Amino acid sequence: MMKTTMSGDFIVNPVAQTTDGARGKIGFKTGRHCWEVWWEGPLGTVAMIGLMTRDSPVQCPGYFPLVGGDSNSWGWNLVDNHLIHNGDSQGNYPPLNNAPKYQVGERIRVILDCEDNTLAFEKNYEFLGVAFRGLPNTQLYPAVSAVYGNTEVSMVYLGPPFDG
Repeated sequence: MMKTTMSGDFIVNPVAQTTDGARGKIGFKTGRHCWEVWWEGPLGTVAMIGLMTRDSPVQCPGYFPLVGGDSNSWGWNLVDNHLIHNGDSQGNYPPLNNAPKYQVGERIRVILDCEDNTLAFEKNYEFLGVAFRGLPNTQLYPAVSAVYGNTEVSMVYLGPPFDG
């Protein structure tokens, strides 16, 4: 089960050995935007947060980093701290030695800057740095994906990020 309060609640009926995703109903092409994401249940082996276009799938067979799994999505796997785009690892994130792992219930802020074409994250009010640069000038949607059946994920839009 995946839940989001960004654009209402929705439930995905779990199908065995699949990856399920959720994409926000509202996409962004201009401006700066911030939203929070948190898991209220187990992460499983792949728990992704990030962005996707309308062209990215929201379900696939097998256990896969759905957000970041194609050329139209960019994601951070909270389980192993890897950035994924086009199905390939883009390196460790945050760029720290022995970065702490995400703990269930921690809130992650996602920061999309459509003017600089960047995606960044904050955890516990600490800016973790820019994760992706050179995002395309197209409609981008907040997204999450998980492989663990019956987990619950919340995503809440906060508005423009505060600098400082």
